[in-house]
Amino acid sequence: MKIIRAGSCRTTPWKNGGGSTTEIVAEPPGASLDDFDWRISMARVAADGPFSEFAGIDRTLAVINGKGLMLTIGGNAPIRLERGSDPISFAGDFRTSARLTAGEITDLNVMTRRSRFSHRLRRIGQPASCECGGKEIAVVLSLNGSTTLASDQDIATLDHGDAAILSGAREDSFRIVPARSSDCYLVLLHEHQAT
Repeated sequence: MKIIRAGSCRTTPWKNGGGSTTEIVAEPPGASLDDFDWRISMARVAADGPFSEFAGIDRTLAVINGKGLMLTIGGNAPIRLERGSDPISFAGDFRTSARLTAGEITDLNVMTRRSRFSHRLRRIGQPASCECGGKEIAVVLSLNGSTTLASDQDIATLDHGDAAILSGAREDSFRIVPARSSDCYLVLLHEHQAT
């Protein structure tokens, strides 16, 4: 189990001034936005506008603070995304834009390079036992409160903004116990077999 504390995460402003991004973890280490295999980040969105396009990337978005936004993906009707609602998955290749419903928000963003990885993002509201297969990586994020995480080898307390990375090859089962009012998210990343 590798712990990433919130204080060690780097926040950078967007070029257009519409918000900022905090990278929680990306693989391989030191990867840029052009060459990551997978990336998990939080963004503070302060203004309406288009998303950057990411060819060959699958994305999932969840609102973790603020009232919410209306997300328009390609030519589809807008979708409302609020804190506590199910995350929304979409292809980074599609033209996507957001309109804030009532002031700025913070979102959680998971991105995987389609040719290398796939992912699932789940909100964990109650204590849960989880399994992670041999080719999977699990990332647990604690937001707006604390979360206790226990595997056969380790136990840790995650505070707001902290994350833990578990490898299915070493820690195939673990238990997540979020504090009562906290938001906890589980990201499962599956590496594709080389052909």
